[in-house]
Amino acid sequence: MSTKRQVHLAAHFPGVNNTTIWSDERAESQIAFSSFEHFARNAERGCFDYLFLAEGLRLREQKGRIHDLDVVGRPNTLAILAALAGVTSHIGLVGTLQTTFNEPVELAKQLATLDHLTDGRAGWNVVTSSDAFHGANFRRGGFLDHADRYTRAAEFVETARELWDSWDADAVVADTASGRFADRSRIRDVDHHGPQFDVTGTFPVPRSPQRHPVVVQAGDSDEGRDLAARHAEVVFSLHTEFEDARTFYDDVTARLERVGRSEAELLVMPGATFTLGDTQAEAEEHSRAIRRAQVSPATAIAFLEQVWNRDLSSYDVDGPLPDVEPDVDAETITRGRVRHVRDPRALVQDWRDRAAAEHLSIRELVIQVSTRGGFVGTPSSIAAEIDRYVQERASDGFVVVPHTNPYGLDEFVDRVVPLLQERGVYRESYDEGATLRDTLGLSGAVRDRQAVSA
Repeated sequence: MSTKRQVHLAAHFPGVNNTTIWSDERAESQIAFSSFEHFARNAERGCFDYLFLAEGLRLREQKGRIHDLDVVGRPNTLAILAALAGVTSHIGLVGTLQTTFNEPVELAKQLATLDHLTDGRAGWNVVTSSDAFHGANFRRGGFLDHADRYTRAAEFVETARELWDSWDADAVVADTASGRFADRSRIRDVDHHGPQFDVTGTFPVPRSPQRHPVVVQAGDSDEGRDLAARHAEVVFSLHTEFEDARTFYDDVTARLERVGRSEAELLVMPGATFTLGDTQAEAEEHSRAIRRAQVSPATAIAFLEQVWNRDLSSYDVDGPLPDVEPDVDAETITRGRVRHVRDPRALVQDWRDRAAAEHLSIRELVIQVSTRGGFVGTPSSIAAEIDRYVQERASDGFVVVPHTNPYGLDEFVDRVVPLLQERGVYRESYDEGATLRDTLGLSGAVRDRQAVSA
């Protein structure tokens, strides 16, 4: 009898985009510690593998105005995770941290410290940025081409691993008889000289409980997928439709063999929303209401402006799409938020064709094209669908993204998690003393990566 594949779940703290409905009557602060604490404790109650925090380096702007929610939702990731370490015991704590604008020694030290503070529950979501708007406030600026930012990221991770590996597990001897605290022969100086970084000296933090904090990666380009295959232990994917998710899963796992890794060393976890109802019809009704709340009139116009690159504030959101063409030659009116639109004219024509065929207004069109992939249904149907994705290798689980803060995850924990447990595909408790890597089932993943990185 074959053993069922186990479902992995992570909890994404609701951020400062329109996915999070700040106007919901139960919504609370996006920066108060009480919000982070409730969310983390509830995710731990649901035996989630880890809590996930995104990060923003600069307040977004559109037409010279700051995106309102950013003002109250861009706190420091490491400070929050360190605080949550004191109110949780088992759940992993994963933060998004840049390789473009940070330096390996400083970030490796911070992450190793977090791993010590949490008894081995730290994780690092490795991200890059070539955005000049973000880079303007950093020494390295926004001058990195798309490929170069992944070159820097790869060497950044490799350098961090050299630093983490420079202390043997038994380097701290604390021998009171001899008066020797550390065995210097078990601590190697790092002497790294590469195209991106020169690092020489002794790393100041002893080996942490996991040796390396768990590495998560979210890039979706060809370079991003290669980086994940070489260095990541978890991939945070945007591919949520079943066939698309399975295609992505197959592509990323196929790259592992080329770099000397096995499929058992990497988990693929798409981000997914959920809407529950006692019946399918009720769930779909709730989903429509949620999407309408997420896409306010102002949000719908702002969404179009990012593609048209024009001021569209005079257009009625309940009317047809703008009849003007995108301004592809003018300087972008949006700074700090990228839609990754390679051909705005083609996209606009596609949207016009779709709106005409389905009789959609501006707001209705934006609701359709901006919908984040997710599950809509009864608790039993959603549990069954999550299980299907995992058993049929379209994913290893999901990063669950609720739409309200901080209570948005509660219903999932109360109504879906027990059904996954009944199916025998999800843990009912944490193993005592388990690190995040243990919880993820990746305890054998940290090894000598010389061959992998070559």
